[in-house]
Amino acid sequence: MSAATTRSRTQRTPRTPDRLCAEAIGLARAAAEEAAAPGVVGEHVEVVVEGDRVVTHLFECKELGYRGWRWAVTVARASRAKVVTLDETVLLPGPDALLAPEWVPWSERLRPGDMGPGDLLPTDAEDLRLEPGYSGEDEPPPNSVLSEDMAERVEAEDAEVTAGSPADLTVTPARGSLASIADELGLRRARVLSRYGLHTAADRWEESYGPKTAMAQAAPAPCVSCGFLVPIGGSLGQAFGVCANEFGPADGRVVSLSYGCGGHSEAAVMPKPPRPAPPVLDETRVDVLPLRPAPDSGSVLPVGAGEDLGHS
Repeated sequence: MSAATTRSRTQRTPRTPDRLCAEAIGLARAAAEEAAAPGVVGEHVEVVVEGDRVVTHLFECKELGYRGWRWAVTVARASRAKVVTLDETVLLPGPDALLAPEWVPWSERLRPGDMGPGDLLPTDAEDLRLEPGYSGEDEPPPNSVLSEDMAERVEAEDAEVTAGSPADLTVTPARGSLASIADELGLRRARVLSRYGLHTAADRWEESYGPKTAMAQAAPAPCVSCGFLVPIGGSLGQAFGVCANEFGPADGRVVSLSYGCGGHSEAAVMPKPPRPAPPVLDETRVDVLPLRPAPDSGSVLPVGAGEDLGHS
């Protein structure tokens, strides 16, 4: 499309509203009152030109919760027609309207502590904090005591002495398989924390209860030497533990071993830091030193006093 064509179309846009459409305020108000609840259509605000013989009448909205909104009623008139017809009626926000905040996905709105009793938080299948746990696909070598041959023999022996219908028995992993051993050790989980998940958890815990907090900076000693620290297992146990001091600020929380507070178990018996000895030479005071003794006595005169005595 050329610039001349665009300019000609822009120039054809009417600057003033169609007279019959602009005067159809009663028709527009009746349409707004029919679409709205009784008594919520306010005063007529303005007329907006939409095109040739098409205008929109704006009315104030008095409905609670819609402050600054306007009822917009568009009317039109066909070419060479004398009758104005209704186009549409809609509620639109004005320049100072009360609007809802921009929509944010729940995964970005969720914050720690938002979950309540009965709430379910689905975990994404591609969550970077998790990785697959034990799958059970690894098979023992043929000469292992956990091989399929040994498992079948054990199951055959158990079938001879097992009472009841097989349908009544609990469904468990095959005896002698790695899955059954994983169940006994508590390791058979679909997913476990990934290295990324461990790092993010460690950063989060250290930010709340770590060595850089104001409480730890003023503590007499770190948590690693406190008797109220409960060790935890796994790789995170090398840097974190659980505080069990009911009077401490982190009771029941995972704390860094470098964290500390005034509730340290040995705070009462810890020696106070030694105070430095007083200075031998006080450099904060100005000492007056004599330049020469007085001529008549052994007293000391300030500078210039001897010259005054010599002229008397």
